[in-house]
Amino acid sequence: MGVGKSCLLHQFTEKKFMADCPHTIGVEFGTRIIEVAGQKIKLQIWDTAGQERFRAVTRSYYRGAAGALMVYDITRRSTYNHLSSWLTDTRNLTNPSTVIFLIGNKSDLDGQRDVTYEEAKQFADENGLMFVEASAKTGQNVEEAFLETAKKIYQSIQDGRLDLNAAESGVQHKPASPGRPLAAPPAARDPCAC
Repeated sequence: MGVGKSCLLHQFTEKKFMADCPHTIGVEFGTRIIEVAGQKIKLQIWDTAGQERFRAVTRSYYRGAAGALMVYDITRRSTYNHLSSWLTDTRNLTNPSTVIFLIGNKSDLDGQRDVTYEEAKQFADENGLMFVEASAKTGQNVEEAFLETAKKIYQSIQDGRLDLNAAESGVQHKPASPGRPLAAPPAARDPCAC
């Protein structure tokens, strides 16, 4: 049983819950166009497998990521216990300005909780991560996690911390033309799983 990364992605891109999300084999992909500060942004989101046997493959998707969503299951402490390892990989394999957002998934199963909100929040604060508990099933806080990540990436661009001309930035700028909105793909990837 996974932590629900694919279900979170499906909820964000399709706005519906897929009860039988299959385990990701290698890498899956999703997109969605959003608006940040009046600009159309096309998010290209890579959903990587969480199983150890795919780790070598999924690590290659960290490079060039502008954002990373690290996901654990609030009902399974073992998934939370792997966060430090995933965070180390993420920080070692991405550029220093990569935005990292921690998501405690399955908040709809609060009665089965094995990881407290407070301890996860403390982990996030100690490591400079944004944090929210969410539910792919109900949709609670799913939009917030993806949109806040995109906003933070956009702010990094505006502040000059993320260079649009650098290949490793994970962001491409396509000037608006008649009939085509301004797009900056990819704004976020999901290079991490627990």
